[in-house]
Amino acid sequence: MHAFATHDPAVLLRLDRNPFHHGTLGAARSLGRRGVEVHAIVADGGGPLARSRYLHTAHAGPSGPDGLPDCLSGVSERLGRPAVLIAMDDLSAIAVSRLAPRLDGRFRIPHQPGGLPERVADKAELARLCARWEIPHPETVVPQSGAEAAEAAWRLGLPVVAKWSRPWLLPAGCGLRSTTLVHTAAEARRLYERSAVAGSRLLLQRFLPAGPDTDWFFHGCFTRGGRPLLAGSGRKELSWPVRTGLTAVGRWLPDPAVEEAGLRLAERLRYQGILDLDFRRDEDGCFRLVDFNPRPGAQFRLFTDPSGLDVVQAMYLDLTGQSAPEPTGAPGRVFVAENYALLASLRGGRLPRRPSGGGVEAAWFAADDLMPFLAMITAFLGRGVRKGARRLRTALHWFPVRGRRTARAVARTPRQRARELPAQTAPSAPSAPSAPSEPDELVAR
Repeated sequence: MHAFATHDPAVLLRLDRNPFHHGTLGAARSLGRRGVEVHAIVADGGGPLARSRYLHTAHAGPSGPDGLPDCLSGVSERLGRPAVLIAMDDLSAIAVSRLAPRLDGRFRIPHQPGGLPERVADKAELARLCARWEIPHPETVVPQSGAEAAEAAWRLGLPVVAKWSRPWLLPAGCGLRSTTLVHTAAEARRLYERSAVAGSRLLLQRFLPAGPDTDWFFHGCFTRGGRPLLAGSGRKELSWPVRTGLTAVGRWLPDPAVEEAGLRLAERLRYQGILDLDFRRDEDGCFRLVDFNPRPGAQFRLFTDPSGLDVVQAMYLDLTGQSAPEPTGAPGRVFVAENYALLASLRGGRLPRRPSGGGVEAAWFAADDLMPFLAMITAFLGRGVRKGARRLRTALHWFPVRGRRTARAVARTPRQRARELPAQTAPSAPSAPSAPSEPDELVAR
């Protein structure tokens, strides 16, 4: 195992509020097992991540969109020495790139050309870069009007994929998704008309059907000038949501076309740091780049060699002036995100066969760090129960008045029902006239 100099702590930054982001946990375990002091800046206490034995401290995230500089300054002052800063989601990577001059001396970060993370995460800019450097990409149209959006949908062939070029700008609760499958030209027109709400341009892309061997990804860590330290390609064998979402089960499989495209793109961009690329194979067998994430993918631990080296460790070594060892490779490994694999299998997804060699990397379960796994199960089941309770209340709301009253009566405890029975009184004296009873409608309320 390669020896680490661990005098510099690591800070994981995640502005995404998803408490089930297993990639952040994977990064904490990866560095923590090497003896690095790991901190995390996360929202809502960190969720299951905060229970990891390998996380030194979970720091509260910024209070608002403009609070990140002060938040980072506060964490730096508490640490008292420079730290390696690792962005774990697109918004964090873009924010760190913008703040790079102000972070000098406090944090060690990759040296990217100006605004590069924002450019490659912008889906319209990515389409332009792919066309410029002849990297296969789905046919894409950026409409300039609602009528043009409708016409482009017809020309590309329905259904068509609609994407917002800068999904990190979507306001919470606006009802818009970063990617939508559009089935009619009218739907494409209506979506374009919400561009002002979305905060970025609408893209329409030719739909590439999903299949059992269509979704692939590429992970890499690069030093200055786009020179690779560690890279690999893999196939998404199960996803959540099924055939459209994140990797629930992935397998490390070398593919020359995927790897060549990833390495060429990093070299042309002179990329430094970690990237995660998504590809889809079309009907002719051509791999087309569909997404560029300028940070570790949640399944990055799939690409771990027998000594334990992965892209997060490679970047830590590079940013702290240490040489990363030559990776020995371990194709055939399988990565499983247990919660999402379960959901996908319940929706009809087929779990792949166990690997004959290379082993299995679980997102949550680890024999040396059980508490995050147990916390995830508790939180995941609790979320399911709360969602079921909300659906039940919605259903009861639409019952007839008498049905709602009956449902409430059934829900009462025996003691509550006993209190509502008339009292057994002696017949010696007439009782006072009782107050008129309330009508059913008032009882039902």
